[in-house]
Amino acid sequence: MKLSILDQVPISKGMSSTEALANAVKLAQLGDELGYERIWFAEHHNTTSLASSAPEVTAAYVAAKTDSIRVGTGGIMMMHYSPFKVAEVFKTLAALAPGRIDFGAGRAPGGDMPAMTALASGRRPDLTEQYDKLEIILRLMNEQRTGEAVYDNVVAVPFKVELPQSWLLGSSGQSAKQAGETGVGYSFAQFFNGQMSKSIFDVYRNSFQPSYFMEQPNIITTYAVSVAETTEEAEYLSMPMQITRLNLMRGKLLNVLSPEEANDYALTEMDKMILQQNRPLMLIGSAEEVANQIKEEQEYFGFDEAMINCNLYTIDQRLNSYRLLMEQFNK
Repeated sequence: MKLSILDQVPISKGMSSTEALANAVKLAQLGDELGYERIWFAEHHNTTSLASSAPEVTAAYVAAKTDSIRVGTGGIMMMHYSPFKVAEVFKTLAALAPGRIDFGAGRAPGGDMPAMTALASGRRPDLTEQYDKLEIILRLMNEQRTGEAVYDNVVAVPFKVELPQSWLLGSSGQSAKQAGETGVGYSFAQFFNGQMSKSIFDVYRNSFQPSYFMEQPNIITTYAVSVAETTEEAEYLSMPMQITRLNLMRGKLLNVLSPEEANDYALTEMDKMILQQNRPLMLIGSAEEVANQIKEEQEYFGFDEAMINCNLYTIDQRLNSYRLLMEQFNK
């Protein structure tokens, strides 16, 4: 089974955004060295806790700093952008790094209402049908007519380049059928709500139509992970991620705390209940324990690739998690 990386470019407490983006390069280079299949960068707006607001820019820089790992977005939030511009951006990336670029698209806003309004230059945010927009983007990239006059008088350049792999992101199964009918890969965010199911993946596979962008159905499942040499250490190091999720549920996007601060965090009884409820959304343990769980779920659910999101406090802790996990899968 292939392993990949999702990087939200977390900004830990006391860290600068510049340091966080430098860490993104370090992580990508380690993934390249270890044999990870791909690294994707998320899109988040109006937060000081994540430095990934322009994933296509980060992807371009990282592609130039790596050799073989695929690089892309997980994902571009389509509602904010012109299909023509998105097609141009990803064709440019694909021309600069042939055979290594992924276009991952999402339907969510990636931010709150003020961010959505600002991205729309103060106008009403474009909440129209995102599936139609994806179809237009793919047609423009593939130099096909879209059926809409505004796009049929233009060509997305560079012209006649090897196009990126394309994926549709989802977290509830609503987009599975659309991803299949469109002929793109399906990336399921298990770490969002833990609702992975065979039926969702069956819908995708049964509706899949081969396309230029994907010849066979392909499913990625993304996990939030904390891996260390021992289960106890992994549990200890995971607490900043757990507190971050707790605060996110309250609408607070705070910087990742240190393990010491997170484990000393004052919790109410309600907080403890929520942490317990959220616990299945993360894989925490030794490399062997986490690898075995991923393998068991892959066998049961039938996805093709596991993407790992690890937002531990320090870059060394993060790199170690990715290293230990790949070593276990290579045994």
